Amino acid sequence: MATPEFIRAIRATAGQQLLFLPGVSAVVFDDEERVLLARRADTGRWAIIGGIAEPGEQPADTIVREVREETAVECVPERIISVQGLEPIRYPNGDRCQFMDISFRCRAVGGEARVNDDESLEVGWFAQDGLPSLEEFAVQRIKRAAQEGPAWFAYDAPTGGAPVPEGPPPG
Repeated sequence: MATPEFIRAIRATAGQQLLFLPGVSAVVFDDEERVLLARRADTGRWAIIGGIAEPGEQPADTIVREVREETAVECVPERIISVQGLEPIRYPNGDRCQFMDISFRCRAVGGEARVNDDESLEVGWFAQDGLPSLEEFAVQRIKRAAQEGPAWFAYDAPTGGAPVPEGPPPG
């Protein structure tokens, strides 16, 4: 996966310490309600599209850019489906990151799905009942994007407070 230049500049002084970074991901649907997926070059696994926001860039603009850069598909964000701090990860080179992921439901409005950069091995549209093997992260986001309702977020109730209901927050 291509490392943005601003991350390289931070790494030059921060080394491999844990960086907390703004990430976005998208569940992109076409007019047939198929899901756009890319098989990642770094892991060989199918995944939803995602990336890192550049300094000064709005999250919705980031996801539109990432989808275009990786798949040549033009999309518009329809709504936020989840906001979640992900578990820290360590890359093969030893760099550590933790992403604050904002996931969007998006609608394809143009372009032809294809591999458009070096981050993907394959790109394609998949029926929701015919998805390839995916990480749980992607499966949950696809399920949330296919349903109506408010954005999902993780929340740990304060000790001694009122119980917090299971599932998405009331809307």
